[in-house]
Amino acid sequence: MSLRISDPVRIGTEQVAGGRLLGWAEWGPLDGVPVLLSPGAATSRHLGFGADVLDGLGVRLISVDRPGLGVSSPAPGRTFGDSVGDVRAFAALRGLERPLMVGNSQGAPFALACAAAGVVGALAVVSGADEVAAPRFADALPDELRHLVELAVSDPAAAEKLFAGFTPQVMWDMVMSGSPECDLAVYRQPAFAAAYRRALDEAFAQGADGYARDTVLAMGHWGIELSDIDVPVDLWYGEKDTGHSPDQGAGLTSRIPRAVRHLVPDAGGAVLWTHAEQMLSTLLKHTPAS
Repeated sequence: MSLRISDPVRIGTEQVAGGRLLGWAEWGPLDGVPVLLSPGAATSRHLGFGADVLDGLGVRLISVDRPGLGVSSPAPGRTFGDSVGDVRAFAALRGLERPLMVGNSQGAPFALACAAAGVVGALAVVSGADEVAAPRFADALPDELRHLVELAVSDPAAAEKLFAGFTPQVMWDMVMSGSPECDLAVYRQPAFAAAYRRALDEAFAQGADGYARDTVLAMGHWGIELSDIDVPVDLWYGEKDTGHSPDQGAGLTSRIPRAVRHLVPDAGGAVLWTHAEQMLSTLLKHTPAS
């Protein structure tokens, strides 16, 4: 398997509330259908996906660094609601109206919050982190993860301090040691590995506080009214991916009105890169003109 990984076509920043900056990167045609990417854990705006299909599909992919990651200004104590405000402001500043959105891995709950608030027109959750603090997962989590989740719920400040000790190398080692062979075949490709390592380094350029805040929010009780979501949502999981959701998104899908789950055969958590065309084509069907 060979995947095309390319640098962004355009990069920049936008200023939002309080004078903070949000860093962004774009691929694909400038006049394409806007698709915002809520990136996975501890990665920067520079790691996109689908570079070989964006032009053909007419997709303008826009990745945005969350606060404290990459070049985006920190926002200590931020919430999912604050993330919604940032995306709403960013979309207005860039003239995107209600863009489509992709939420990958730990970026999924931030994207779901945007869908619940009506900021985006449709959403693809890809290898989405689940609400692991939910009671139904109490007996399904590995002991180490369960203890981290319990800490994030009972003492968020202590959990945030713990995660603030992480480094790009720790993240790389964690991913490489916990991924199935089908994912390692992607991650070990020289071009992908170089892009991924660069994205990790950039995400931690200001320190680990941005990643730590993301992780505490994702591991805790979300407080997102998933039942309020009234835009199309597709959830994509590789059938060999058991790390992002203990039930591969089955319960999460059931909580979102009219959501559709796609379980991709012979794929793992890297499905964002291995099946980009399939996911984007499905997402595009939800545009107003389709």
